[in-house]
Amino acid sequence: MSKIATREAYGKALKKLGAENKDIVVLDADLSKSTKTSDFAAEFPERFINVGIAEQNLMGTAAGLAAAGKIPFASTFAVFATGRAFEQIRNSIAYPLLNVKIAASHAGITVGEDGGSHQSVEDVALMRSLPGMTVVVPADAMETELAVRSAVDIDGPVYLRLGRLGVPVLFDENYKFEIGKAGVVREGGDVTFIANGIMVSTALEAAEELATKGIGVRVINMHTVKPLDKEAVIKAARETGAIVTAEEHSIIGGLGSAVAEVLVEEQPVPMERVGIRDVFGESGLPNELLEKFGLTKGHLITAAERVLKRK
Repeated sequence: MSKIATREAYGKALKKLGAENKDIVVLDADLSKSTKTSDFAAEFPERFINVGIAEQNLMGTAAGLAAAGKIPFASTFAVFATGRAFEQIRNSIAYPLLNVKIAASHAGITVGEDGGSHQSVEDVALMRSLPGMTVVVPADAMETELAVRSAVDIDGPVYLRLGRLGVPVLFDENYKFEIGKAGVVREGGDVTFIANGIMVSTALEAAEELATKGIGVRVINMHTVKPLDKEAVIKAARETGAIVTAEEHSIIGGLGSAVAEVLVEEQPVPMERVGIRDVFGESGLPNELLEKFGLTKGHLITAAERVLKRK
């Protein structure tokens, strides 16, 4: 199975969209080679702005362009976009509901050797807390392209979470994507995995192995954390009676929290959260870090077996 980083797909999608929509403007904080906005910059230099290492200015300038009728995509590393510029996103973009698309790359621990200072494990929680913000975590290259296109159609702020590491390509050109609507990528009746980002492919691998043990696993790709597809969560809880969430993010405030909120209010069932457990990341190879922080096929299988005992 081929692997493509979602940041790579983002760069290619921007370049395509730039030719289709003259209102799209791209901004970057001096990281265009890493975020892949360099693809757009090479093709449309008159619509590309490098603000330098000034993330707060990045968001403020994007807000101004949106107020002037443009569709700005603002890109930098996730830890800087959501951390250093949170106040600008809150007051200059989310509060006035401006049409800014924040496409943040290098999210999660798979940034690797850059270490905990650069591994954003709290960005989804921060963005999800903002009223009116749409939060999307694509699972592969095709979903990234469709998410970028869908973001353009939304009149309001969008946060797209992108990664550095190459991930398996799960979907083809016939894949149907809709923001706010989860996709069932595998059927099963015993337990449900609800995953997003890189953890979707891992959930599918775990489901395959659990099937050899006679355990039927439903796998849901919850690419949109906000607005969350509550109906899909409730249906899975009713039909399988056990839920395991999986995300390359802290279990506090991200996908696991969002799903837990729905379950406790609508359909309480046993649940386990697979994710980063209230710690910062550290320097290391991506696969080693996934193992250390409990984000592997084996950890998902263990979580499924544990939650099944609680049904």
